[in-house]
Amino acid sequence: MCWECDHPGSTRSDYLHYLSGLIAEFGWAVQGVERDRIHPPWAYTVGLTLHGRPELVVTGMPLRRAAGLLNEVAGHVMHAEAPDPGDQIAWRGGPSIEIVKVAEPPAHLVMAVEMFGTDLRALQVVHADDRGHWPWDVGYRGVRGGQPVLGVRAARRRRVA
Repeated sequence: MCWECDHPGSTRSDYLHYLSGLIAEFGWAVQGVERDRIHPPWAYTVGLTLHGRPELVVTGMPLRRAAGLLNEVAGHVMHAEAPDPGDQIAWRGGPSIEIVKVAEPPAHLVMAVEMFGTDLRALQVVHADDRGHWPWDVGYRGVRGGQPVLGVRAARRRRVA
């Protein structure tokens, strides 16, 4: 259920105020977008921009799991350099991930754009499936609708987190 559905009579401004409170308390918030008939679910951070960091987005993963992954990666990004596009990371306790620079952040990070404007940076946390296949590999198994990749892959670099 969405926040606005859970708070009848609230406004978009009320929700932005709620997000601002989360960002003030935790440094960022995670915004989830439910699956629809043709698009898989996706989630993204809102607030890393305030710390000079790129926002993060993950597609094609159930929202609860996506929020957990984004919170883990955002926590790392807040205390270390953000990964570079092309970095492939064997994430402890989670899937292997590869970082892709999001080509058009305003097209996908609506709430972040409402709060910080269109001049923001974003990185996609692309995740391998349970067999280690990537969305660009033959044999990739993802959720219905797949895992859209929102930018062009960079040369691959391996790292361990």
